[in-house]
Amino acid sequence: MDLIHFRMVTPPELTRRTVDLLTADGHVLNLVVCESAARAPDGDTVECDVVKGAANGVLGGLRALGVDRTGSIAVDDVEMMFSQRAERLEADQPSALVHTPLWAAVEAHIRAEGTYLPSFYLFLVVAGIIGSVGIMTNSQILIVAAMVVGPEYNAIAGIALGLDRGNRRRVREGLRALSAGFLLAIVVTFAFAVLVRAAHLESEAFRLGVRPVSHLIDTPDFFSLVVATLAGIVGIVSLTEARASALLGVFISVTTIPAASDIAVSLAFADGSEAWGSLLQLLLNVVVLVLVGLLTLRLQRRFWRRARAAAAGPRA
Repeated sequence: MDLIHFRMVTPPELTRRTVDLLTADGHVLNLVVCESAARAPDGDTVECDVVKGAANGVLGGLRALGVDRTGSIAVDDVEMMFSQRAERLEADQPSALVHTPLWAAVEAHIRAEGTYLPSFYLFLVVAGIIGSVGIMTNSQILIVAAMVVGPEYNAIAGIALGLDRGNRRRVREGLRALSAGFLLAIVVTFAFAVLVRAAHLESEAFRLGVRPVSHLIDTPDFFSLVVATLAGIVGIVSLTEARASALLGVFISVTTIPAASDIAVSLAFADGSEAWGSLLQLLLNVVVLVLVGLLTLRLQRRFWRRARAAAAGPRA
């Protein structure tokens, strides 16, 4: 069963109202109250489990009471629970009330992943170099490896969330991180490709102009648009529903890091047309992923809201 565990610290004058809010909700179980058990801040400890689909409403009610301002609210997924009451509660609930995402947790996860530490830029540079090796050796396996290493989708999702919430600072930070990160990756990869060319270490086929991997990257077309659109949809849905395997598939399906690598390699080998094509590919993928991510976030919220209303209507 999908349950969310709430752990709260409340000042004594707010505890009774908090408990009343929770006990009035039929989707709350395992309510525990420990008076004067909390320190830093001092207060009472209140814990409970909530059916996932009802967690948005419970969290909203707690925040409306001011629990997050005068105390604290911690939220965790319940990995496993053995309870016949919980099983009966699950069986009695419509699917929309059981599986609705906790949007605050989804947004918190996107914000947490959208932090641009030095490792973000390091991973972009490493991914760019791996991608360049894949291009110069015509190795599709290395291109896939570069896609997996690249952290750029976290920034793209952060920008989409910032646009959705009207958070200009988050949008600016994401755009700045992507711009600086890709530029750094291209510059370092260009230097690496220049050294490879000077030492004649590129593959013989690449030297003779047989570049199937590079051709796939630097020729944006209708299929590039389709893949980027689908990847944008799957990426946001996988973040919403915590599907790590699907998110990994997004990482290895969009041509962002490979395009940055090909820009650097093409410039190092004095091929301006390939560099231009790869730049268009990079811009196309980033823009489409951001826009599709924004639309998918909004449509998902609308879908789950309507599904919950439809499920709750007959019961009411």
